Amino acid sequence: MRRYLAPFVVMVIFTASCTPKSVSRAELPLPVVTVERFTPTAGISQLPSTTPTLSANLSNSILLTTTPSVTPSLTPDPYREMYIEALAARKYGGGVLEDLGSLNSSSGAFSRRLFRYRSEGLNLYGFINLPEGEGPFPLIIMLHGYVNPQEYKTLDYSTRYADALAEAGYIVLHPNLRGYAPSPEAENAFGIGDTVDILNLLSLSRQSAGVDGLLKKADGTKIGLWGHSMGGGIVLRILTIEKDIQAALLYASINADEKINLMHFEEDGRGTEEISAPDEILERISPLGYLDRINTPISIHHGDADSLVPVEWSENLCQHLKSKGKSVDCLIYEGQPHTFRNSGDTQFIANMISFFDGYMKK
Repeated sequence: MRRYLAPFVVMVIFTASCTPKSVSRAELPLPVVTVERFTPTAGISQLPSTTPTLSANLSNSILLTTTPSVTPSLTPDPYREMYIEALAARKYGGGVLEDLGSLNSSSGAFSRRLFRYRSEGLNLYGFINLPEGEGPFPLIIMLHGYVNPQEYKTLDYSTRYADALAEAGYIVLHPNLRGYAPSPEAENAFGIGDTVDILNLLSLSRQSAGVDGLLKKADGTKIGLWGHSMGGGIVLRILTIEKDIQAALLYASINADEKINLMHFEEDGRGTEEISAPDEILERISPLGYLDRINTPISIHHGDADSLVPVEWSENLCQHLKSKGKSVDCLIYEGQPHTFRNSGDTQFIANMISFFDGYMKK
């Protein structure tokens, strides 16, 4: 789920807001999509140290929209730098991926180190898992979901997924998003700050691959993305901007429509400033209206017992991507909550590795 770290205060000069056009399912027939379901069996218990928390009472449907409309205006647009078109037109990268020393590793198959990089004037931190061996190794950037920032630790619940990928022969960069210490709080309306930070990290990773430093053994031509919940929303937006990603995995991701997400955040006490943005603005910020831009194979995973983010959101996203001819698989796990547990988690890890191997180890 998305968090909003600081109020985004702007003066919006509009005389009226635009009501989104409602489109029924009958008007936009979707193809029949085979959804693979997994029934957990007895297996290894893998419980998260800290489970990302979200609030319930979410809408169970994805908002169907037409291509985002643009209303001409002579007034300077305070949102203009947040639009997907504007983000796609920017340049990213630069700086250095700094090695800040060793972190404990539970496996002799890889080493773990703390890193730091600069984005938008901020010092951002995270950990990197480095497989043993000569390489070159494909690289995956992993984005965690929402956790109470006061409870979050650099090695949190998503560490087990990074470790599994490192043991399978992937370098894993796991940044702490804005507001997750030691990464500082900073402006992050609509999650745009996080999006820019990861686009900078992507460019820096390509620049650093094969060069002396943390990514000397990385293959800069094989980069994947992994995102859980709020992190999944960031990944989906990035896929509408960045064309050179080999594979992307969405795990219990938030909605592709910002208005649906913000309706929930308003009830939960977050996003109260952002929800006042006109609908036409939200359309240009949301990934939903830009799914045609995606050319990366996507694997979508969700538990049907998720009480925090409705499983229907992932099922509908899978259908819409299929209807646009995109390469997508949708896997639903019976009885699994927002963060998978026990044998369901074991099955997810196996499916995760199989998916990335299929696209990144050819």
